[in-house]
Amino acid sequence: MRFYPLEKLINLHDDYARMFKIDHLQLLLTQRQGHLYLIESVCPHREHPLDVASIENGVIQCALHHYRFAMSDGRLLYASEEPCRGLRVFDLVYDGNEVGLMLED
Repeated sequence: MRFYPLEKLINLHDDYARMFKIDHLQLLLTQRQGHLYLIESVCPHREHPLDVASIENGVIQCALHHYRFAMSDGRLLYASEEPCRGLRVFDLVYDGNEVGLMLED
């Protein structure tokens, strides 16, 4: 396992959002109402970027077809068309003054 640092803790604040690409993963790190989330950065329905999605009360809504997912576990909460898989959610790892994730080499 290898630690991939994403951001320094001092830079995090509510409404923070930044996309990252690590190997084949496209990730979105975002903080809302004091909670930090790391999710895949595209909607699993039609792969629309989620950096333009609305986030409210722990729910992210894709701007394209309004699919909604729970930020905490990625559960699909609403599908306007055919259902799709849930959103991939990643565990955050804190190392000193940085936050990141652990991935297999």
